[in-house]
Amino acid sequence: MAETPLLAADLYERVRQVIPAVEWPVFAEDALEILRLKHEKNAVILAHNYQTPEIFHTVADISGDSLALAREAERVEAEVIVLAGVHFMAETAKLLNPAKKVLIPDPLAGCSLAESITAADVRALRAQHPGVPVVTYVNTSAAVKAESDICCTSGNAVKVIESLGVEKVIMIPDEYLAKNIARETGVEIITWAGRCEVHERFTPQDVQQIRKDHPDVVVLAHPECPPEVVDEADHSGSTAQMSNFVSERQPRQVALITECSMSDNVAIDHPQVEFVRPCNLCPHMKRNSLAKIRRSLETMHHEVTIAADVAKRARQAVERMLEVS
Repeated sequence: MAETPLLAADLYERVRQVIPAVEWPVFAEDALEILRLKHEKNAVILAHNYQTPEIFHTVADISGDSLALAREAERVEAEVIVLAGVHFMAETAKLLNPAKKVLIPDPLAGCSLAESITAADVRALRAQHPGVPVVTYVNTSAAVKAESDICCTSGNAVKVIESLGVEKVIMIPDEYLAKNIARETGVEIITWAGRCEVHERFTPQDVQQIRKDHPDVVVLAHPECPPEVVDEADHSGSTAQMSNFVSERQPRQVALITECSMSDNVAIDHPQVEFVRPCNLCPHMKRNSLAKIRRSLETMHHEVTIAADVAKRARQAVERMLEVS
């Protein structure tokens, strides 16, 4: 029997808690056409946790944090991968599944962390600290990964660093993540002055005000936040770890100190939890839209390519991370 096609009303049920009914018609046509195009083009959509709910919950096939997307990208059997996220994520998908066509809906969807460091910077760091291994956050270009020993995510950084069995590492490019991770290990960490433009804007005063307004709130902070913000929180973790915390602990009220859409996406799965929403938007993540994803599938643009010599070395750093995780 042929599969019954989804209707716009069926899709809206997935997001009705966070998208007002009056707004849904703006998204419905694109969402339904994307579902049709995915079937026609043998494509899958990978969506990061910071994507807006109409992307995350209605058209994405695979969703999660950077680590989850990396793992799943490697397993994709479809011919086409559309990465609803930022450019470094699309590069990582291409590194791990090079035979697939990888598309990014907006090639200008960048990342302040990825833009804060170059391959030449990594080589200079190695020259300053000979013999010290380089641990590179996945929020970097393939060219930077290629100069690294191993990659990490915010969710597995402690495990990756401890797996090296050394007393000192270079951890790039997120200064705050490195400082927060250093406090969880006995390893000396040499940092780089890169910062996430979303998380660096949070302050201890923001958390204090949230607690003042909501005395019973549980505060979860992303480790890209400044250490003094993490100190004010009840728990710190990657977006996946935040989501798992909410799922397992079921707090009555929670504040996620991270990018704005994360709260909307987690809230849909936990209607009984009240989300206090401090809202810092990532302008790069928000370059993605249903309309751009639709155009990407219609035109097969914008394809991500990586020079073979860079890809080979960068892939080794990412695969080494996945072996540890």
